[in-house]
Amino acid sequence: MTIDLTDSKTTHFVAMALNARIRVGYFPTERRLRRFERQSANVRAKPFGYGERHFLYRYLSPLEALGVDLRVRFPSIEPLPSETAGVVTLLDSFGLRRKAFLVVHAGASFPGRRWQPERFAAVIDTIASETGLSVVLVGGPDETEANDQIKATVKTPVVNLVGALSLETLIALLKEARLFLGNESGPMHMAAAAGTPVVGLYGLTNPIAWGPVGVPSIALRPSMPCQCVAADLCHRTNPAKAYCVWRLEVDAVADAVRELLARTETAPEAAM
Repeated sequence: MTIDLTDSKTTHFVAMALNARIRVGYFPTERRLRRFERQSANVRAKPFGYGERHFLYRYLSPLEALGVDLRVRFPSIEPLPSETAGVVTLLDSFGLRRKAFLVVHAGASFPGRRWQPERFAAVIDTIASETGLSVVLVGGPDETEANDQIKATVKTPVVNLVGALSLETLIALLKEARLFLGNESGPMHMAAAAGTPVVGLYGLTNPIAWGPVGVPSIALRPSMPCQCVAADLCHRTNPAKAYCVWRLEVDAVADAVRELLARTETAPEAAM
């Protein structure tokens, strides 16, 4: 059996060349086939399965086509006990309490998905002063520039762990956070998979298809069609190169963080 999740010219060719007895593929395909291409699948998967619209269910749709019922509808990642123990020690070294800090990720794989660092700094100052929550900055080794700008602008003391954590340690840290605030990115989806509430910042990408799933969350996106704020940089139809996320205002993001904190507040008795 072959299951073609990528739905590309290359994978169509590979599936055809392998010619397995059961070949699962999408009908219709994501892009229109050219004259010399052929969809060789003999089991037809819907563009999105199980009656959902999120892209997660595009990847799960072949299971529906094979008659498989879902036992788990959302991704879930549990950190290794050793990583959790290490993160608790790390938090103690910075004087941080579990579930009493925000994780902020100002990076993203493409420039068009990165909200302005000075705006992150403004939200950090506002929320920290109102709630007393601590703030931890995370990101990869190549994301130091944005975080350096945040540190240079922010008035609130922050813990900078950018470039300092493995993915295994990051998931353990996200599990212990009170809330995640960040751009559309891998760490945003990791936070959701760890069970942490998420405020995600979106531009041209539609959060209905790509937003966090499985946890209380708010996905912010400016009104569309996008009113271009960086005409010299933007490629209007490319989510990676359209800077629509820059149109999100500080007050709107701070309000979303307040709302989600209130919505997920745990009574003291229940937390014990």
